[in-house]
Amino acid sequence: MLTERGDQFYIGGKWQESGDVNRLPVVNPASERVVGHIAAGGANHVDLAVAAARNAFPAFSQTTVAERLGLLGRMHSLLKERAETFAEALVMEMGAAVSFARASQVPFASEHIRVQMETLEKYRFVTINGRTATAKEAIGVCALITPWNWPLYQITAKVAPAIAAGCTLVLKPSELSPYSALLFAQLMHDAGIPPGVFNLVNGTGEIVGAALASHPEVDMISITGSTRAGVLVAQAAAPTVKRVVQELGGKSPNILLDDADFNDAVAKGVLAGMRNVGQSCSAPTRMLVPAHRLGEVEELASATARAIRVGAPLDPATTMGPIANRAQFERVQTMIQAGIDDGAKLLCGGLGRPAGLDSGFFTKPTIFSEVKADMRIAREEIFGPVISIIPYKDEEEAIAIANDTVYGLGAHVQSSDPERARRVALRIRAGQVHINYPAWDGAAAFGGYKRSGNGREYGVYGLEEYLETKSILGYSARVSARSARQGSGFSD
Repeated sequence: MLTERGDQFYIGGKWQESGDVNRLPVVNPASERVVGHIAAGGANHVDLAVAAARNAFPAFSQTTVAERLGLLGRMHSLLKERAETFAEALVMEMGAAVSFARASQVPFASEHIRVQMETLEKYRFVTINGRTATAKEAIGVCALITPWNWPLYQITAKVAPAIAAGCTLVLKPSELSPYSALLFAQLMHDAGIPPGVFNLVNGTGEIVGAALASHPEVDMISITGSTRAGVLVAQAAAPTVKRVVQELGGKSPNILLDDADFNDAVAKGVLAGMRNVGQSCSAPTRMLVPAHRLGEVEELASATARAIRVGAPLDPATTMGPIANRAQFERVQTMIQAGIDDGAKLLCGGLGRPAGLDSGFFTKPTIFSEVKADMRIAREEIFGPVISIIPYKDEEEAIAIANDTVYGLGAHVQSSDPERARRVALRIRAGQVHINYPAWDGAAAFGGYKRSGNGREYGVYGLEEYLETKSILGYSARVSARSARQGSGFSD
């Protein structure tokens, strides 16, 4: 199915041949071999997809909550049924270890749909205050740009709330990991999505992404990607004054306070920072530790990193596959060299591939210590399995170091004193703070301060990004409960 659909776009409820366009190679990062090609769309394909979405919007925006819940339910069921197919695609397109794809990449993607169903069931689209009604209405046609590091997860994090809100959409997945998106488009078709409500155009950010961002018939654009890409999208979107939601880069701190359980906190911190091969915007890659416990932390961190099994992603025993693409592999190698050049203490890992792996974009789990705040590895997003251990003298300095970044996406705090941890968490300038490694929460607002972006995703916060607010003054003080939940007007 993947090779068959690679030359097609999903527009207006059907697969359409892409015509005379360039083909982009899809590379398996474990073998470095080209495993297929996809069509690279152009502005003309964007025009077709946006027109289909625009035509579908009037009807779809007026559907009932029950109708949209039914669609989301079918999407959720199909994703769970096809979980193994999606996991295999993720292994092939971005090198995810199959165990990680099965345990995290696919289930978390499914959870985004379930959370939106739960949110939609409770959400009130109309509220009354005196004689004024406030209505929340679908914003319109939405362009969704998703990244290569969590390909399926980020698709459902955007598509599910857009559908729940009653929006129509055009998806541009990353051209580096496009196969899970093709499978998802077929899933949407099989779920009975009305023609034009969901459209997919593959291609590059420079062409397809730019055309979507500047398109006058697109009402909102949501992008997950680098800060550089987010800036370019915002600039292109500005002349048409569309809403721009950005989930961008990060350089997240992990503060280990002096009363933390270091045997537990250090090991979990290393694994959290290197989850998904460190390819997560919110990965806690700056480990801040009390200076007087630095030696203890170094031993614990090194032991954890050395126990990570790097290898073939289809091997169930593998816990870390390759970096997802050549450009990112080279970026990670460059940053490891920068750490060495700047005088950081290399505890483990380093340049090159792990022993026994002569090809593929495999990288050694790497930890630096005695990292100073002005070093490149402490300031720039690396997006690989590289952790910087930074010593601090007291709590105030730890908070200052944590906030000394242009980013503000995620952060972690470890402490045996819940009140102390909460106090520190409230002082960190980041959109999401984790205390003592809690379970993932698909309803918790996710997004960044500063150059980590604008807007929020997940749960009710994600849903409301796809809604406009309308006030109706002089409206009756009475409104039926059913009307308040429709999301499509006020009449019974």
